[in-house]
Amino acid sequence: MNTRPPQDTRQDGAPPWCELSQRFYFEAAHTLSRTIETEGSLRIHGHTYEAEVTVSGYADTQTGMLVDLGDLRQQVARVREMLDHRFLDDIEHLGPATLENLCTFIRNQLKPTLPQLSSVMVERKASGDRCVLRERI
Repeated sequence: MNTRPPQDTRQDGAPPWCELSQRFYFEAAHTLSRTIETEGSLRIHGHTYEAEVTVSGYADTQTGMLVDLGDLRQQVARVREMLDHRFLDDIEHLGPATLENLCTFIRNQLKPTLPQLSSVMVERKASGDRCVLRERI
């Protein structure tokens, strides 16, 4: 998987390749059926999740922006509301509440309104767990 930005072949004075990120957190509970650490995972338990979404591309020459930060924050707030203080088992189209599925869910919610979305990261700092979903360039 290539995670490097495309080679910049633009003329001098053209905008550089940019990555713009917005971080957010949410608190949520869930259960998880698994073959290891089963007892605690099957009980309802919760985590504090931190997430970061990144958009990538060239800034618009007229506005100087890749994406208006106000729009990015608005879209992130919409997705945060879907996850914060929720029982993740009940969220439609999420599946088992794994870090991988949370990244995919967030991507699927944001991609239609943020086509420049290039990565989604979800982590649980308290336990040291992290997942990054990168769009292939």
